[in-house]
Amino acid sequence: MSIKRGQKVPGSKAPLSLRIYNHRWFYVMFAPVLVFIALFNYLPMYFIKYAFYDYKMAQEPVFVGLKHFEKLLKKQDFIRAFVNTFELSIVKLLLNTFMAVIISLLLNEIKNLQAKKAVQTLIYLPHFMSWVVTASVFRLILSPSNEGLVNSFLVNLGVINKDQMIYFLAEEKWWRPVYYIVNIWKDTGWGTIIYLATLSGISPDLYEAAQIDGANRWNQMLFITLPSLANTIIVVLILNLAKIMNLFESVFVMYNSAVYKTSDVIQTFVYRQTFGGGIPNYGFTTAVGLMKSVVGCILVLVCNYASKKVRGRGIV
Repeated sequence: MSIKRGQKVPGSKAPLSLRIYNHRWFYVMFAPVLVFIALFNYLPMYFIKYAFYDYKMAQEPVFVGLKHFEKLLKKQDFIRAFVNTFELSIVKLLLNTFMAVIISLLLNEIKNLQAKKAVQTLIYLPHFMSWVVTASVFRLILSPSNEGLVNSFLVNLGVINKDQMIYFLAEEKWWRPVYYIVNIWKDTGWGTIIYLATLSGISPDLYEAAQIDGANRWNQMLFITLPSLANTIIVVLILNLAKIMNLFESVFVMYNSAVYKTSDVIQTFVYRQTFGGGIPNYGFTTAVGLMKSVVGCILVLVCNYASKKVRGRGIV
């Protein structure tokens, strides 16, 4: 039997060329994504080789083997940035997840649909603000001057004097708490979406059966809602754990040289090494990026193993 172009043939029995032709518009829509991934995800892999070269602009690359890796492992700034990346990312992940779960549970208790939607809209909005705008707003709020809302409030309460105003973003002991609060404010609302979707999928029959057995609201949440959320919480934690090495924008717009000790992360370290003045050594910064990618890959494999243990299937 001959098959003509455009003729519909069910399932996998049709030849590959005919299936591609029949679904040609799906492939057309996918083309921009494919080009984007090829340009920005796969093409840069070719330049990984410069991690093993001394490469400066307008100069011939010189092969140096593992020299850059030895150098960065001895560099205290890199070690500090590496540790900071882990600490900031993990604490931020745990706090954001915890707050998202709490807010989801509270939203789930709101029975007035319009009030619930209004609250959801309000807490989603910060997610759509750029980090530059967010940092600017909080710099103004935390400013150590009469214009700074927090410092003015503390002065009016008599907690501090006017000459003791706090530099929240320029003091090491304050920078991290402020960073975590800003992240919670910005991303917690958006993080509730997946938990609310899970909560809406819980069968009402379970709650009705619990009410018949005499369970109050607290017991229903404790023995029905939280166990139903547990799998989603674990999956979200595992998936986000694989991304903890990618920390840049939120730190870059809020940190400064006075708090490098507690705020500098790998990507801001690479940025300064590349654009911080002088002739950048792209070989060294490529080695730093490659090291970060290898650690990130190991974390993905660990997460995949954890996912198999928890859910019975992997995530990659």
